[in-house]
Amino acid sequence: MTKPRHILVIRLSAMGDVAMTVPVIRALVSQNEGIKITLVSRPFLKPLFNQIPNVDFFPADVDKEYRGIFGLYGLSKQINKLRIDAVADLHDVLRSKIIRKFLYFNCQKIAVIDKGRSEKKALTRSENKVFKQLRSGHERYADVFRELGFSIDLNEKAACPKAILQGEKFPDFQALRNIGYAPYAQYEGKVYPPDLTEKVIAELSSNPKNRVYLFGGGKKEKEKLELLEKKYPNTISCAGKFTFTEELALISNLDCMISMDSANAHLAAMYGVKTITLWGATHPYAGFYPFNQPLEYALLPDLKKYPNIPCSIYGNKICEGYEEAMRTIAVKDVVELTEKILRYN
Repeated sequence: MTKPRHILVIRLSAMGDVAMTVPVIRALVSQNEGIKITLVSRPFLKPLFNQIPNVDFFPADVDKEYRGIFGLYGLSKQINKLRIDAVADLHDVLRSKIIRKFLYFNCQKIAVIDKGRSEKKALTRSENKVFKQLRSGHERYADVFRELGFSIDLNEKAACPKAILQGEKFPDFQALRNIGYAPYAQYEGKVYPPDLTEKVIAELSSNPKNRVYLFGGGKKEKEKLELLEKKYPNTISCAGKFTFTEELALISNLDCMISMDSANAHLAAMYGVKTITLWGATHPYAGFYPFNQPLEYALLPDLKKYPNIPCSIYGNKICEGYEEAMRTIAVKDVVELTEKILRYN
């Protein structure tokens, strides 16, 4: 059987999961000539793929236009018009399974991600925990394309190029050391305590060579970040001030990003930005570590005091008594690691 030439890629989930596909797809198209990708995902995520050649983005609003089984049937009819010959399901949830069923008779081949659910269950259970590094999410994505017959090496350079910063929103950018700080995550179990976050920002912003950009979304986060912007010098809240495309351009030019185990870590890493991650109820062993970052950039709680970490894969569950685990990550360690990275940039 010949290799497929037009691959439909399905990943409809959260921003961080979709961002993790970017270096994999960049590697795929750069290492395999003549293939075309149509990527189905949520509309607002289109800017993630603007710089990748041979990739068309198909916006699928599965909460409105393509909602429910009839909506997914309509989506599959639109996809069939594109004459795809293979499907790479990087999600494997009910929605993507339904889409696969509708596309089955028009595809040469369908490959589905192995999420390693049993391994992840063993990693997060309290009793008889199997504490070991699992296959990374990036490699699991790559495995799907390998199943379709393509070679893909993630050790080759796959980072997106930096964007060109233009306009008044980026004054004196090249003259300063530009640090991103993304203090939020979907679940509280992954969020560094606010008082410690503020101490980190205070330390970093006190250096006139530094400028700290704060990232977050939503009304409450925007209000909190604006208060920090007013309180500390050399600090800029990005919330509500940039389009998503502008925010990605800014992130691509940072000297360093500090993030929770959340989307901003993956956005920075896909540009090759040195990314420090702060971990709470989750752990890098689960496979969601930012792309091509050394493990020394991960700052973890005291695992002797909190041996049941990771409590969950996504941070939605916290082990009893582990609510303060992230307090064992010292402010000094965050600041010193940041300064170390900035010195060697």
